[in-house]
Amino acid sequence: MENVRPFPHQQADSDGLTTRAPHDAEAEAMVLCAVLHSADAYQACAELLDRTDFYLPPHRLIWDIVAGLVAAGTPPHPALVRAEIERQGRLHEVQNGQLIYRLAAEILPASSAPHFAEQVAEKARERRFDEHANALKAAISRGATGDELGSLVADFQQAEQLREATGHGPAHLVATLLDWGTFFATDFGDIQLLPGRLMAPGQQITVVGDGKAGKSLFTQEWMWRMATGQSFLGDKPQEPVRILYLDAENGQEQVQERFLSFGAGPRSMGELRYASFPPVRPLDTAGGGADLMALVKATQAQLVVIDTVSRFISGPENDADTWLSLYRHTLLPLKRDRISSVRLDHRGKDSERGARGSSAKTQDVDHVWELSALGGGALSLKRTHTRTGIGPDHFDLVRQARKDGDNWAHGGTRHILMTWENEPSAHPAVPGTVEHIIASLDAAGLPDDAGNRTARQALADRQIPGSNDKIAEAVRRRKARSKKSDFDVSGKRSADRSDGRFPETFPGTHPGTEETAGQTFPGTPTETPGTPPVPHVPPSKRGNGEGTPEQQDPETPSCTVCNTPLHGYRLDRGYTTCLEHDTDAA
Repeated sequence: MENVRPFPHQQADSDGLTTRAPHDAEAEAMVLCAVLHSADAYQACAELLDRTDFYLPPHRLIWDIVAGLVAAGTPPHPALVRAEIERQGRLHEVQNGQLIYRLAAEILPASSAPHFAEQVAEKARERRFDEHANALKAAISRGATGDELGSLVADFQQAEQLREATGHGPAHLVATLLDWGTFFATDFGDIQLLPGRLMAPGQQITVVGDGKAGKSLFTQEWMWRMATGQSFLGDKPQEPVRILYLDAENGQEQVQERFLSFGAGPRSMGELRYASFPPVRPLDTAGGGADLMALVKATQAQLVVIDTVSRFISGPENDADTWLSLYRHTLLPLKRDRISSVRLDHRGKDSERGARGSSAKTQDVDHVWELSALGGGALSLKRTHTRTGIGPDHFDLVRQARKDGDNWAHGGTRHILMTWENEPSAHPAVPGTVEHIIASLDAAGLPDDAGNRTARQALADRQIPGSNDKIAEAVRRRKARSKKSDFDVSGKRSADRSDGRFPETFPGTHPGTEETAGQTFPGTPTETPGTPPVPHVPPSKRGNGEGTPEQQDPETPSCTVCNTPLHGYRLDRGYTTCLEHDTDAA
């Protein structure tokens, strides 16, 4: 058989083996030169390699023996490695020990070993792709269907993602064990929250709201100010945070308009990196998680924004497995690397149940914030779920915006904390809004703990409009502020009055935000048809407090429902219905 031509892909190397796939025999040998003499070198290389990365079987055997010695607490040495291989009856696999002696003759510093380990790992990765390509070709040659080929690709991608996420070797695994001394010495309650006080570094939150609340507008300003080291919502400025914003919701012209309205520009974006409609695979798959982590690595992001999360998944929103897969493939790697994340989500049809879809989507986040538009530029940001309880639970906000001609004024849009003292007379609140009702009740001198009925009476006396739900919201806020001693009562809610519309909600941006007849603010149309107005209440007959006698009506008022004459306290206090037909008394 001497007169035989070998296959082209079988080339003999210096150890008498054949090269059949990508590998770097010299780099493998240099790694072994170091680990044969040093446990530290092994630990450093084990963070980059595992045994399958060694292509040559003799090299893999030596690596395994060194790993066993290190795990047992024994410093590696060439003589010990040879003795162990001989004990296992496998000395012939390393040329009867000659390969060990040849490798041990050159001592490589432990600090240099990771450089060669990276080369071995890269060749191993090329080899896996080569094997995957060969597997696909073999499947095609035997007539595999498209679904079968797709399954092979998905399995390969998932294996690669798992390999990257879990690391290599015992050193990486042991690093996850808590050091109890350091752990209990850490004051987690003294953690510096990120600007805005909505989350701490490394946490994951969800911002939920309907289409008219302006989630993107709020989050974009928040991220821009955080990335440029500015204050936000009254919080003190901090060091800029590197942010990666993934947007599959807003067009680039809209994004540009908003950032200009915040005061941003090409030389004032700080550490913000913005990916507009990025071609990443679904984030509830292994491939999508790998794509995102590659972007994070390229931008060195400390915080990732996903706007809107429903645009970045492939599974049904109502399926719990979709959100479990999102956590496993994307959110878990982010959390493991202490990278914060903010994901935006739409509210469901039942606003009281929060975000639409499966309840599993809220199980992995540290906080859930719900953003609600209350009209007249007023916003409510309320924390409905929390894992840690760190930070405030509720913010009352004002969204301001100014126009310069047909364009939004540069630097004229912002979100600020609301204060509850009477508004300056030059900037009255929009009639019919919750803040106008609050200002009117304050002007009437009603105490903060006044109830719904008293508030309605005061508004009716002054012929001030307001639906029942807005009056109830105004009463709730006034009661809430009476319980807080640290509210800002400076007398100023803002320096400039909000414009009639915002970059988020100008006509045509979102369905349902078009201006309607009588509309005083985008997203705040006039009262819904069918909503009963506040009934007219006759003047009180209790006098003016200065001795003026009560005026007698020409006839006793009657119930507006059953026409029964009113008497007693219901007549004295100006009620228009008898007790039986008073719907508010129920």
